[in-house]
Amino acid sequence: MNSSFVTRAVSFTAIIAMLLGYNQVLYAREKDEEIARLEAELAAAEQAAAATAAQSELYKDGTYNGSGEGFGGAIDVAVTVENGSIASIDILSHDGEDGPYFAEAVQIVEDMLNEQSADVDTISGATFSSTGIRTAVAEALEKAEA
Repeated sequence: MNSSFVTRAVSFTAIIAMLLGYNQVLYAREKDEEIARLEAELAAAEQAAAATAAQSELYKDGTYNGSGEGFGGAIDVAVTVENGSIASIDILSHDGEDGPYFAEAVQIVEDMLNEQSADVDTISGATFSSTGIRTAVAEALEKAEA
């Protein structure tokens, strides 16, 4: 056999072995990255579940009434809690409020439902009315605290 052939065959075999080894390193790195990504997703899911569990322990289920002072007088609300979360906020009365301003102020209800809290920003242009709604909801939620 020709020594040149043997040298080429050994070199070829060495190159193939190096490529296979390199592929194994890439595969292992890819798997490590996948494991890290899945662990991060799991940690985020556990954190979200803990936050939900903590939130559900904040309020007792039921319907609670509250009152707050708006621009034109008292604003009365009923807050319904289901499964520890605020399910609905109903405005029961707002007799002294100015119609157009109060119509703007009612937008705060959606903010409170989204945040699951009365601690939201007031509505610009309807500050007193939205503050009255927020105060009434806060009073109702105090009654619902577990």
